[in-house]
Amino acid sequence: MERDQTEELRALQDTLYFIGGKWRIPVINSLCNGNRRFREIERSIPGITTRMLSKELKDMELNKLVKRTVYPETPVLIEYEPTDYCRTFGNIIGEMINWGREHRSVIIRDDKN
Repeated sequence: MERDQTEELRALQDTLYFIGGKWRIPVINSLCNGNRRFREIERSIPGITTRMLSKELKDMELNKLVKRTVYPETPVLIEYEPTDYCRTFGNIIGEMINWGREHRSVIIRDDKN
C-alpha cells in the first residue's frame, strides 16, 4: 500500500509549526511538571521573558493545549493547566528528551576521541 506523502508532509509541517518556537516545549514541560501559576512557570524556564510567556500561553489556550482558570479572589488568582489534548504530546516530549540526552552523549564521546 502506497503512503500518501503529501498528507504525511502536511502532518509533519503541522507538528513542526506547533513545536517550532523556542519556548513552546519548555512551557508544556513546565505545566506537565505541575507549575500552574504564571510566575511558577516563568521561574521554571530560564531566559523566557514575561511578554513571551504571556504570548505562548495565549497561543496555547487558543490551540486547546492550555486551560486558563481565573479565581475571583483579591488579588485575582489565575492558573494554567495542560489539557488532556496537550498531555497527548507528553510521550513525544519524553522521546525528545531521551534523544537529546543520547545525542549529547554521542557528541561528547566523539569530542573525546
